Amino acid sequence: MKLYHNLSKIGFLKKSYAFKFLFVAFIGIHIPLIGILFFVLYFNTSISPTSVLVFSLIMTLLATAITLLVLNELIKPIAIASKALNDYRNERSLSVLPTEYNDEAGLLMSNIQESIFEAETFINEKQDLIYMLSHDLKNFAGNPQGLAKLIMEEKPSESVKQLAELICESTNLQFRYIENFIKLLDEQDQVVRINPEVRKISFPDVLDFVNEQVEQRLIDKNITLDVSIEIEETKLKIDEGLLIQVLVNLISNAVKFSYFDSEIKLRIFTENNDLILTVSDKGIGFNEHQIEELFKKFTKMSRLGTANESSTGIGLYLCKKIIERNKGKLTASSEGTNKGAEFKIVFECC
Repeated sequence: MKLYHNLSKIGFLKKSYAFKFLFVAFIGIHIPLIGILFFVLYFNTSISPTSVLVFSLIMTLLATAITLLVLNELIKPIAIASKALNDYRNERSLSVLPTEYNDEAGLLMSNIQESIFEAETFINEKQDLIYMLSHDLKNFAGNPQGLAKLIMEEKPSESVKQLAELICESTNLQFRYIENFIKLLDEQDQVVRINPEVRKISFPDVLDFVNEQVEQRLIDKNITLDVSIEIEETKLKIDEGLLIQVLVNLISNAVKFSYFDSEIKLRIFTENNDLILTVSDKGIGFNEHQIEELFKKFTKMSRLGTANESSTGIGLYLCKKIIERNKGKLTASSEGTNKGAEFKIVFECC
């Protein structure tokens, strides 16, 4: 993703994924030509046609290999987006994709990310609704059976008794159908309803992955990441990969709204049996009345960064959804405009 990130900073390549490919291909095509020109112009002895041909072939093969390697690196956003979608379809695994890019690949990742979370929300709401309706149907089916039993207790005629028994038999079939239906829903819903397993989280390992993904962004603006780890290991009900992506998003967001040559602080500590992670910066901040707007989907507070970085307006929304889905809490605070901001994650320790 580093190559894609760096090319996305170039003005005329920022909003077009196709132009990135054409730019790389253009350079790759001209490497042999440039090599041959230097070979002809600066080679001191006489040059035979054979040597020019051999050199041309070598340069062509070399340029082709380099171009293919670079293009393979450039398609990583597509591969990452495809894997995220495939993981969700096959394993119901939620991934967090970068959402700060504006070209076709960036929009694809943003749309896939948003679609995954919308699908997850829809599935949860649909299953809850069906589960509720199933129980209500069971109650409704019980009413005719109750009336039929009352009729049978009154010692009716044989024909009426047979009809009452038929009603009881029919409602019993409905009960079995509804019970099997609810059981099926419970089995399909295990991924959502069963609490995630408690996992041991090693924060030094987590931070290695986080640093790898935010390093280039920090370098771009000469920002220092000051990390304070007061607890190195704990047990949480959250997937380590999701926690990494949330921290990457929060730090990337802090970089976006921080000034050049500044500092971002990441602190991990415990307080009153809670695990707390904070990401704070000294950037442009926000007013108190804007806090609620920050975590909204496609928020109106979507602003340009200090280096005119754009935003899709869903990064913080996704972070909050992930943390809350894993029984945590994400909040934001700031003392006002140009006074920095702090984002705090709180988990109850297991």
